[in-house]
Amino acid sequence: MKEQRETILQAKSITKKFGKVTVLDDVNIDVHQGKVNVIIGENGAGKSTLMKILSGVYSDYDGEILLNNKVVNFSNPKEAMENGIAIMHQELNLIPYLSITANIFLGREITNQFGILSTNQMHDKVDELLKRLDCNLSPRTLVSELRVGEQQLVEIAKALLEDAKVIIMDEPTSAISDSEVEVLFKIIKNLKTQDVGILYISHKLDELFTIADRFIGLRDGKMVGIIEDVRNTGKEDLIKLMVGRNIENRFQKEILPIGDDLLGVENLNLIQADNKARYLLKDINFSLKKGEVLGIFGLMGAGRTELLETLFGLYPKLSTCKLTIEKKEVNISSVQDAILNGLALVPENRKEDGLVLQMDVSKNISMVSTDRVIRNGFLNKHLETNLARKYIDSLHIKLSSEKQLARNLSGGNQQKVVLAKWLANQPKVLFLDEPTRGIDVNAKNEIYHLISQLASKGLGLIVVSSELPEIMAISDRILILSQGKITGEFNRTSANEEAIMQAATST
Repeated sequence: MKEQRETILQAKSITKKFGKVTVLDDVNIDVHQGKVNVIIGENGAGKSTLMKILSGVYSDYDGEILLNNKVVNFSNPKEAMENGIAIMHQELNLIPYLSITANIFLGREITNQFGILSTNQMHDKVDELLKRLDCNLSPRTLVSELRVGEQQLVEIAKALLEDAKVIIMDEPTSAISDSEVEVLFKIIKNLKTQDVGILYISHKLDELFTIADRFIGLRDGKMVGIIEDVRNTGKEDLIKLMVGRNIENRFQKEILPIGDDLLGVENLNLIQADNKARYLLKDINFSLKKGEVLGIFGLMGAGRTELLETLFGLYPKLSTCKLTIEKKEVNISSVQDAILNGLALVPENRKEDGLVLQMDVSKNISMVSTDRVIRNGFLNKHLETNLARKYIDSLHIKLSSEKQLARNLSGGNQQKVVLAKWLANQPKVLFLDEPTRGIDVNAKNEIYHLISQLASKGLGLIVVSSELPEIMAISDRILILSQGKITGEFNRTSANEEAIMQAATST
């Protein structure tokens, strides 16, 4: 007879929008105490957004959350923690130059009647928490001296300090070794015996069968299924739950002739800045031809953004690579080198890395190609305006005038300004990192058509996207990254969602 466990946390009809984009649509889930409740789904499925709602990071949403059958609405993570819900983000939230004790008690320090810190009392409490986790670290140890796996134990100890009954773990094994994974799983099993409910997110499907008690599937912001019978579930079942969708009426790229070799990448390696023994990218080899759209797909932490940034010269001291452009070997040791050799990068975060929001559109468009708008050492405003208007017209950027501030444009039009900035410099290779993230359907289709148009003119494009239908629709060829390595390559005829996801979850 199947064991029944009490539902400790419920999310009912949760809907969350960012502007006009619906990220979560009428999601209903329940979390069982003493069980590992695994949330699975592609990038963009809404997993992290849901976790942020449950943990108080986002307080503005439709629907309701019930904790122990009582409706709650947290204004911030501190309130959620005080009520027994803790979250471990993928990027650990610790201060490296404070001790373990100081990190655990930060903002909730124990003081005596005179307001003086009761340091020994806090150390004793932390020592007790660490022993509960089978951890022999000293509470006085600086966090900067800990391995990533040990830092995760500190995060768990923070949760236990408030007697958390639900702990959310977002990609907890993405940056730790196999031995540290074993320690983490042992702790999770121990937490289950204490009736703690675990909400667990991971793209490493193979590891999930070791700890999962049930699977909850999210797809395109909707809850699509629950698997309770974990023993009779295979990796293929999870992949179908993640990617099964209606893929009709999607954009289809026009098949265009592919030209000569344009970009060659041989033996690209990238090491982690604070851990020289760990590779973020390892033995990457591929080529790009003129007029080709090469898609790059991978799950969170696969190294997609790092690959584009490395090729664009952001990590010269941490990377090695033999790079050729039009069969000529080039040395890219800076962003300036990349630009001079005809490379361009439209970054994932357009607002922080692609635009100067306080500047007008014309200045944003001309900032990379200043040689086109400067005469005799001075900015020629007439040339700047003409350059801006050329790309405003050709890319159909909707604005009041080229003097409108970039911050006042919609997301789709901001993205077009970033594209205009690079196209004005007439690059040979265009890197696009999540080019349609956060923009509406119509703007997406315009970007897709622009990608095809640029390819038809002989430009080589490398496109990173988290959306499988998108990457399949716009690409001539697709490379799959998993944990910093290429694990698959597909052409338009051999690509299908399940095969791609199999490669993306390979180790």
